[in-house]
Amino acid sequence: MPSKPTRPGVPSPVRQAAELAGLRRRLASMLYECLLLLGVLALTLMVPMLLLGIGVNYTPGGGILWGYIFLVLGGYFLWYWRRSGQTLAMQTWKLRIVSVDGSPVSLKQGWLRYALAWPSVLFFGAGLVWALFDRDRQFLHDRLSGTRIVLLTSEKPQD
Repeated sequence: MPSKPTRPGVPSPVRQAAELAGLRRRLASMLYECLLLLGVLALTLMVPMLLLGIGVNYTPGGGILWGYIFLVLGGYFLWYWRRSGQTLAMQTWKLRIVSVDGSPVSLKQGWLRYALAWPSVLFFGAGLVWALFDRDRQFLHDRLSGTRIVLLTSEKPQD
């Protein structure tokens, strides 16, 4: 069967199976993501704060810093999720975030998922524990935002 032509400049997608990713793989990806986020925060938080402190002797208050961190990390996640459906850690673990229908995550869904992930993780991991009882083993923030994490498995093209 001939494949559909793609838009100019967009590479042909490898045929992907939409198998839901396992809980251990998603948790391992989250742990790796935390390590990567240390680098993101070092660059986007520590460097500007050092420059502000040294240059104008100003240190923003805690609320401003937390708001800044929220926006910086939101920008990081949304950029990757909207661009390819995968952050750097998700690429390593062969995971992709998609809408429930398999389409790319919308901007609204991405922001909703990101905002819901904070209390999901910080409230003693309640949104992560939710996956143990969810019928599809999805995290609470995925369930509420209409997203899911799928495992990428390449299939050989049929001749």
